[in-house]
Amino acid sequence: MSNLPEPWFSTYADRKEAINARLADFARVPVEDYFYELAFCILTPQSSAKNAEAVIAKLIHGKFLETGFDPTTTLRDNEHYIRFHNTKAKRLLAIRADFQSLQSSVTDHFLNPEAKREIVIAKVSGLGMKEASHFLRNIGVRGLAILDRHIYRHLHRLGIIENIPTSGPTKKQYLEIEAKWKMYAQKIGISMDELDLLFWSMETGVIRK
Repeated sequence: MSNLPEPWFSTYADRKEAINARLADFARVPVEDYFYELAFCILTPQSSAKNAEAVIAKLIHGKFLETGFDPTTTLRDNEHYIRFHNTKAKRLLAIRADFQSLQSSVTDHFLNPEAKREIVIAKVSGLGMKEASHFLRNIGVRGLAILDRHIYRHLHRLGIIENIPTSGPTKKQYLEIEAKWKMYAQKIGISMDELDLLFWSMETGVIRK
C-alpha cells in the first residue's frame, strides 16, 4: 500500500478507520458552526486546546455570535485561562462583525484550498498560515498543512525535511515544507490530512481537532 516505515505504518493501520472518521466529521460541520471553529483557532495559540474548547462552549451558551457581548472576562477566567485574552477578545469581536463575508469565501466551491487560506489570513487579524489551515481543515477543507513542532518532528524523522525550524517559518518556508510533505503523501498514497492526524495521535494518544 505504501512505503510508510515503522512505527508509522502499523499505527496508521490500527487507526486508519478512526482517522478517516474524524476527517469525515470535519466535512459534516454545519455552516452555522463555522464561526466557532474559527474562534477556536484564534484562541489556541499559546493556550491549550482544552481551555479553548471550554471557552468556546461558554461563548456558544452565551450566544456570542448573535449578541456580540465583550468576551474578555470569559477568556481571562482562571478556570480556562486564555493567554493574550485582551487581544484575542478584540479579534473575536472584529471577525464577528464581518463574518458573513468570510463565510461566503470559505464556502465558495470555485476557490481552491490555497485561495481560501489567503482570504482567511487577509480577513482575520493576527491569524497565520498554521491557524488559517487549521480552521479550514476543521470545516472540511483538505490539502493544507498545519505545521507546528510536533509535525516537524515527524517530518524530520521521515526525511521529508532536513532540519526542524527553530522559529516560526516565513510564508515562503511554510509553503516549501507543505509542498515537500504533499509530495511525500502522494508518493506513499496516504493523504497529508490523514498523516497530520496520525502524527498528532502518536504524540497525544488521541485523534482530536
